[in-house]
Amino acid sequence: MSYIDGFVLAVPTAKRQEFIEHADFVDRLIMDFGAKRILECWDDDVPDGEVTDFRRAVQAREDESVVFAWIEWPDKETRDAGMKQMRQHAESDERWDPEKYPPPFDGKRMIWGGFKPVVELGS
Repeated sequence: MSYIDGFVLAVPTAKRQEFIEHADFVDRLIMDFGAKRILECWDDDVPDGEVTDFRRAVQAREDESVVFAWIEWPDKETRDAGMKQMRQHAESDERWDPEKYPPPFDGKRMIWGGFKPVVELGS
């Protein structure tokens, strides 16, 4: 069964195209390490909740949009091996250097985690 890394982050709305270009660049690198599929989704219908919501989870400001993204791996073993290889590769490949290729968002407010699917329907 697949393994999923999920992410929620706030991105300045004015930097939408910059984010798309950055995500495309980074996601292509991640695919080289075994990911099956990556989706980066820009907010469209993200309501404010009564107790919590996506915007509050990442402390999004009025001038920011919420991005919900995930990486689908064939399985946890492939993900763990891919992550290990990425960390090792990052030491010698300048494409992973955040100084040269800074992300257009505040990574300190990004939330992420790894998830084991418990129900999987469709393809």
